[in-house]
Amino acid sequence: MSKKIKAGILGATGSVGQKFIELLNDHPYFEITALGASERSAGKIYQEAANWFMTTPMPEKVKKMKVQLCEPGLDCQVAFSALDASIAGEIEKKFAQAGYFVISNARNHRYEKDVPLLVPEINPGHLDALAMQQYGKGKIVTNPNCSTTGQVMALKPLQDAFGLDAVHVVTMQALSGAGYPGVPSLDIMDNVIPYIGGEEEKMEKEPLKILGKFIDGQFINAEFKISASCNRVPVVDGHLEAVSVKLKQKASAEDIIRVLQAFKPAFGELQLPSAPKKPIHYFHENNMPQPRLLRNLEGGMAVSIGRVRPCNILDFKFLVLSHNTVRGAAGGAILNAEIMAAENIIR
Repeated sequence: MSKKIKAGILGATGSVGQKFIELLNDHPYFEITALGASERSAGKIYQEAANWFMTTPMPEKVKKMKVQLCEPGLDCQVAFSALDASIAGEIEKKFAQAGYFVISNARNHRYEKDVPLLVPEINPGHLDALAMQQYGKGKIVTNPNCSTTGQVMALKPLQDAFGLDAVHVVTMQALSGAGYPGVPSLDIMDNVIPYIGGEEEKMEKEPLKILGKFIDGQFINAEFKISASCNRVPVVDGHLEAVSVKLKQKASAEDIIRVLQAFKPAFGELQLPSAPKKPIHYFHENNMPQPRLLRNLEGGMAVSIGRVRPCNILDFKFLVLSHNTVRGAAGGAILNAEIMAAENIIR
C-alpha cells in the first residue's frame, strides 16, 4: 500500500482504545491521525489524558497528540470505535453519515439488517451487506463480542464438515474483558463470579448471524441452538471456553481434530498484516490450552483448541482459548479494516 490510510480512534483513552493504539502503531496500512474521547479528556494531550496500562510503552507518535471530542470532523478516513455501548450507537451513526468508515467493537449495530458482524476468516462475503447501508460513502462494520470470537472460530470448521445441531458453552472469562478499572479486587480474588451482564445472550445470538449467510440482500441465520453460561475468573487476559457440540453427521474425535487442523480462512490467499498464519492451533496435551501459556500465540490473533473427546450428553466436547482484547476486540476490528482495505472498500 503506497499511502497509509488515516485512522482515528474513538474512546482512545479506555482499555480497548489503548489496545487499538498499541496494535496500530507502525501498522503497514493505517496511520493514527486522530484521537477521540470524552469531554473530560478532550483538549488535553494524550499522555495527560490517558492512564496508560498496556504492557508496551505509549508510542511516541501519540503522546503529544491532542485528544478531541468524538464528533465528525476528525482528520481520518477510518474511525475505530472503542466506545462504550452506552454511547456508541448514535456517535457511530453520526460518523457513518459524515462519510467515515466506522469499524466498531461495540454491540450497538451488530444485529442490524445491513451491518456485517464480521470475522474475516469465516464470513467475508457478509461485506456485501454494505451496499444496503444508507450512509452514502460512510459505512459501519462490527466485530463480535470477545467470547463469541473464539467460539465461532472453533464452530465454523465443524459446521462446514458435519453440520451443527446444538452447542453448549461455559466460559471462564478474563478480567480485562471488563475494562478498566474493571472488577473490584475484593470481588474477584479467591473467587469466580458466575454472571457477566448481557454476555450469555450475545453468545447465544451472535454466532447464528456470523455462521449464517447473506443472500439476496438479507442475512439468514444459521439454524442450531446455543446455550451459554458465562463466568468471570481471576485471569488477566485470555477467555477459555468449554464447548460441547451435537453434530448433524457422524464423526470421530480424530475427524474433528483433522478438520480443525485443516481449517483455512475464507478470504483465501489475501495477505493481511494481522491475520494469523494458522487461525486455529490444536494441542494434543491434556492440560492445554492454558491462558497464560497460549493467549499471545501469533500476536494474540490465533485460537487454541484442545481436549477433543466424546460427550455423554451431546456428541463431542473440547476447550477453546482466545485473547479477548486482541483477537476478541481491537485486533479483530483491525483485521476487519485490513480486509476492507485489501478489497478496496476502504481506499
